[in-house]
Amino acid sequence: MRGRLFFLLLTFFTSPISAEEPPVAIALHGGAGTIERARMTPEQAMAYSRFLDEAIVEGHRQLKAGAVGLDVVVNIIQRMEDSPLFNAGRGAVYTWEGHHELDASIMHGAELDAGAVAGVTTVKSPIALARAVMERSPHVMLASRGAEQFAAEQGFEGVPEDYFDTERRQKALEAYKRARQAGLSPKPDYKFGTVGVAVLDTMGNLVAGTSTGGMTGKRWGRIGDAPVIGAGTYANNASCAVSATGHGEYFIRHTVARDVCARMELAGESLSQAADEVVNKTLVKAGGDGGIIAVDAKGNVALTFNTPGMYRASINASGEKVVGIFGDD
Repeated sequence: MRGRLFFLLLTFFTSPISAEEPPVAIALHGGAGTIERARMTPEQAMAYSRFLDEAIVEGHRQLKAGAVGLDVVVNIIQRMEDSPLFNAGRGAVYTWEGHHELDASIMHGAELDAGAVAGVTTVKSPIALARAVMERSPHVMLASRGAEQFAAEQGFEGVPEDYFDTERRQKALEAYKRARQAGLSPKPDYKFGTVGVAVLDTMGNLVAGTSTGGMTGKRWGRIGDAPVIGAGTYANNASCAVSATGHGEYFIRHTVARDVCARMELAGESLSQAADEVVNKTLVKAGGDGGIIAVDAKGNVALTFNTPGMYRASINASGEKVVGIFGDD
């Protein structure tokens, strides 16, 4: 009897204890705007779709492996900053004077920690610098020369400004200036283009980050919503993580990212309800175009936009994957 009891105890303590894996989820965007099939070649659409698919799969793989949300958000946004397909990092648009001024922000939902940079011109990865502001400084946002001085002191890789040059964005600036100088309205996409990621990691933390080159032809040190916590980026473990893209002035005025989360916390709305109310009602009524990607504490995902298209991808807690470009994807 004693031997049998010992065997049972040994079996109990050495048998693996089954437990459900904690949910993870990820969503990303690469900008919203007048993104229509007629304006894009099949090859261009394939390039975007392939990039989005590979990025979302890699981000999800990292989360499933137990990577912390901050690392995943930075890693995936850096992939997008390094790609000329998007208006961030290497593919950033030009200011009126022909320069690049980059913005980024990141927020962790556990303690509402946040960091942001605005108007940087020689930092290869603005999103990594935004994280450093959050973790290594007493501040939330640093701008322009001060942000670059901080980057140098922290050992960040500097790059010449022409590192961000692309022929595509140069032509976009020239077209924008011709239209403005002729008294015409520029093409509608001059104000769009941002990248962002939102995640739920295995520790139950919600994290969001956003990075952008801003608005084509911007002047006077203009800063949009991307580095503004509560407008372009927000995360709170009690509700959701959000990254926005669109006409930044409207997203700032209506604190879009924070409003989505606040509706969940204060009004009891679901993630999809909150996203729809803000993007398709509040913004539309105000005349603001764009969209958001968001993840909530249960691993639900929202990919909501009021423009013809938005570069987007997601994998929710159930493992369902979405990759899309156009409104009818």
